[in-house]
Amino acid sequence: MDTLAQYDAVMAKCKEIFLKKTRDYGTAWRILRPTSLTDQLYIKAKRIRNLEETKTQKIADSIDSEYQGIINYAIMALIQLELDEAALRPGSVTAGLELEASKVETLYDAQTQVIRDLLALKNHDYGEAWRDMRMSSFTDMILMKLLRIKQIEENEGKTLISEGLDANYQDIVNYAVFALIKKVEELRS
Repeated sequence: MDTLAQYDAVMAKCKEIFLKKTRDYGTAWRILRPTSLTDQLYIKAKRIRNLEETKTQKIADSIDSEYQGIINYAIMALIQLELDEAALRPGSVTAGLELEASKVETLYDAQTQVIRDLLALKNHDYGEAWRDMRMSSFTDMILMKLLRIKQIEENEGKTLISEGLDANYQDIVNYAVFALIKKVEELRS
């Protein structure tokens, strides 16, 4: 079990989806304020939790696709934190929204590398404890991180002692990656 190779496989699939959607839609997501991205992440995580609890599903989108969406929306949020938010200022609804596909890929790769490095450090210190977690715990941890993000957003990004928005989004990506890795391993066993 090479966690980094498993991470790379999950992220390669997510990146493929992200880039294909970029070709289909451009970077329309750039119009979203950080709070809207947080809410979109919340909707996806809440759906997973509802499916876990009710064990019934009426929409064909799989839980795997929801976790992939969580990964990609969290990376969008991280990219938004990095980019100039001029396009989000009043009176400038569309200026600066569209990014070249090559720029989007570069930004995506930069974020995933930071997250991968963080995963390696934490995985070392925690001794791969995530492998013993229940699937439902990944969902709960993502929801908790989202509630933390909402509180930080309500505090206008200020924290007294806690990690900032970026660290929470990075942790969300890693929990979603862990969930997808575990789902693949469950299918193999």
